[in-house]
Amino acid sequence: MTTTTTKNLLVELFVEELPPKALKKLGEAFASVLADSLKAQGLTGADAAVTHFASPRRLAVHVTTVDPQAADKAVSQKLMPVAVGLDASGNATPALLKKLQALGADASAVAGLKRAPDGKAEALFYDSTVKGATLAVGLQKALEDAIAKLPIPKVMTYQLESGCELPGWTSVSFVRPAHSLIALHGADVVPVQALGLKAGNSTQGHRFEAKVSPVVLKDADSYAATLAQDGSVIASFAERRAEIARQLAAAAAKVGGGCKPIDDDALLDEVTALVERPNVLICTFEKEFLDVPQECLILTMKANQKYFPLLDAANKLTNKFLVVSNINPDDASFVIGGNERVVRPRLADAKFFFDQDRKKTLESRVDGLGKVVYHNKLGSQGERVARVRAIAKAIAAQLGDATLVAQADQAAQLAKTDLVTDMVGEFPELQGTMGRYYALNDKLPVAVADAIEDHYKPRFAGDTLPRGDVGVVVALADKLETLVGMFGIGNVPTGDKDPFALRRHALGIVRMRIERQLPMTSGDLVDIAFAAFPRGLIGEAHTDVLGFLQDRLSGYLRDTGYSSAEVEAVMAATGRSSWADLPKRLAAVRTFAALPESPALAAANKRISNILKKVDGDVGIQVNDALLIEPAEKALVTALKSVAPVADSAWAAGNYTESLQALAALKAPVDAFFDGVMVNAEDPALKANRLGLLKMLHVAMNRVADLSKLAT
Repeated sequence: MTTTTTKNLLVELFVEELPPKALKKLGEAFASVLADSLKAQGLTGADAAVTHFASPRRLAVHVTTVDPQAADKAVSQKLMPVAVGLDASGNATPALLKKLQALGADASAVAGLKRAPDGKAEALFYDSTVKGATLAVGLQKALEDAIAKLPIPKVMTYQLESGCELPGWTSVSFVRPAHSLIALHGADVVPVQALGLKAGNSTQGHRFEAKVSPVVLKDADSYAATLAQDGSVIASFAERRAEIARQLAAAAAKVGGGCKPIDDDALLDEVTALVERPNVLICTFEKEFLDVPQECLILTMKANQKYFPLLDAANKLTNKFLVVSNINPDDASFVIGGNERVVRPRLADAKFFFDQDRKKTLESRVDGLGKVVYHNKLGSQGERVARVRAIAKAIAAQLGDATLVAQADQAAQLAKTDLVTDMVGEFPELQGTMGRYYALNDKLPVAVADAIEDHYKPRFAGDTLPRGDVGVVVALADKLETLVGMFGIGNVPTGDKDPFALRRHALGIVRMRIERQLPMTSGDLVDIAFAAFPRGLIGEAHTDVLGFLQDRLSGYLRDTGYSSAEVEAVMAATGRSSWADLPKRLAAVRTFAALPESPALAAANKRISNILKKVDGDVGIQVNDALLIEPAEKALVTALKSVAPVADSAWAAGNYTESLQALAALKAPVDAFFDGVMVNAEDPALKANRLGLLKMLHVAMNRVADLSKLAT
């Protein structure tokens, strides 16, 4: 390096095509780890701007204000206890001299050693200055860290090219074979190496449209502009993504009719990772394919071809689709025609599957489920369906009439039959969706058809719930069967591992119970589910399943914006009873917590709870007025008799906010009671009477929520 001034740094690894679904994370991780390492070594400041680049064939990072060498650093190093390092005469012991020698010092350094307390003893400390790392050394370490910590989905091992600068190496492991390395500090090449490559100042541009090869960079700051100009590559992932989105919108507007490309962030990210110079083209397929359910056509175009289907103003699929090409020829007709020829067989397959599947009813496929293995310990899908039917009928009997029971039973029987259709065999993502289409084709009730599709819902966080009562019943039954079955054979989620998505199933149950205001308790539902399993098939896990549901409930309520204290207060009061009114209780608790009387009442309630817990045996809810001696306890009883009926009446009417607000009037008499009354009186009768008063107060204050949980 020929300069000693702060400059910007550019590092690029040029490789073969990177895995598209991982590219965004790879680019972000490469940049952040490398920059963090430079900052940790003092080669750049904490406020340095870091820009990451990621294209199908490159990972790069630009870091501002990087020093050619880090500043020297003063360090104080503990050597050993004074008693070990110095003898009785104050001379250095052999142990101390050996330690100093290891640090590059000699006996002359003994006089400069510092003494300082270290626990119970006094220790010797050696002050020295560590020379700051040069950029070449620091960047080498940062580069190695960045490569080692990349979130690589699958590592490749490949042979190094002949003429490699690292003699003796024969192979290397990385996400894809690497071909060149750039490391520029300003205009100067930093002499680092990685993956068998020596750093330079050149890279490759677009495979077909680069204007020059190689693309030579004059300095770190010209990277993006030079690649765009000479290499025909948009290096920035974010800029390339934005350009694709812009072109997609423009192409849809050109088609007209209110058309818009399908909204799919994951697809947009993947396509961004597949092209270096995007060029959106409009393509067409035959309208006859629109007779196939649009979900099938959309899925095959997205999953297999990475196309963007076009929807009309009513969100119906059109026979137009958009292709993001990686080349920009003067005549795009060959590219358009090629893509149209490629998609046609895919759509024809979907149409064939749809036509063939409709030749058999869903009911005729029920027996086929007996040949499909669900789990080696839990039997076939046919056996599972029998359990889901039993659970669904039992739930429906408690929630509705005979019609709901019959339709829930039918939907549960047919819900999995589309698993043995050709369409779902080809596109598993369409399970449920195709079942609904085939049910309507069989002239089944719409409620049953909807339930067949909806029994998988909610599939993910934020997903909609089943649209009807039949769907809710079957979805509950399906998720309960999964939970109970898996817990019953010991397949319980651990840490981040949840292969059977039991947390998602439990959260779905929580959401349906609360958002659909179902009156059934967790105990009722879990008992019904366990009863559906043959004796001996699974173990006893009632408590574990109930606790698991309770945990998911707590998380769900916190995710809706309530604090842990508010959630704990409400859950402690409701236990495992019906959850239908939890939102109202939480809203009431939040309103109560905002009252000026709230902190004192919460603290008093906690004190009352602690007093009652220490009492042997049960405390009766009764007060003998004749045993009320102190003015403060008389005043509290009078206030309680006035407030309790108002709070109880509001609670019975479901007006939890008003019920809690009524308790605010108790603050002054409660405070006075604890200031002026000895609860644990020597007279047993007085003590029992005062405990009864506290019990009465405790019950009145905790019907909506356990207010002691709000105490800080």
